[in-house]
Amino acid sequence: MSKVIRIIGIDPGLRRTGWGIVDSIGTSLKFVAAGTVKSDGKADLAMRLCELHDGLWGVLNTYQPMEAAVENTFVNKDATATLKLGQARGIAMLVPARAGLEVAEYAPNKVKKAVIGVGHGDKSQIKLMVNMLLPKATYDSDDAADGLAIAICHAHHRPSIAVNMAARIAAVS
Repeated sequence: MSKVIRIIGIDPGLRRTGWGIVDSIGTSLKFVAAGTVKSDGKADLAMRLCELHDGLWGVLNTYQPMEAAVENTFVNKDATATLKLGQARGIAMLVPARAGLEVAEYAPNKVKKAVIGVGHGDKSQIKLMVNMLLPKATYDSDDAADGLAIAICHAHHRPSIAVNMAARIAAVS
């Protein structure tokens, strides 16, 4: 009998942080929940980060995931926007870490490759494949669908993570 591993995938954003939770049972996945934590665009940065923190903390307390995965930030032409996204990503990593979870990180292309089969694709392709892989999935935004895609990516890469960690532990011993 395979053990159930509950995974939260988080797509960080300052305005909207998407999250998706799946149960990984052996090689199968089961949809649990998905949603979007929103911050007040008129509030100052510190308050917006608090809103993201509190929203994600509530999700973790409600669903009790065992593992977390966060999408890496990509650098764009607007340095200020990149910095703000990085701060939101910090919250997305901090909350599960404070809850005692290890946090895996995945590049956007790796998430897309795990879900749609290629490293470049658009939001509609991600949503289509999330719906195929998790037919009972419901979500309120593209960001939440991305959160589910990140959780799916982590579920597919978990065995390789465990092997790498065991190799590192053996090398230190």
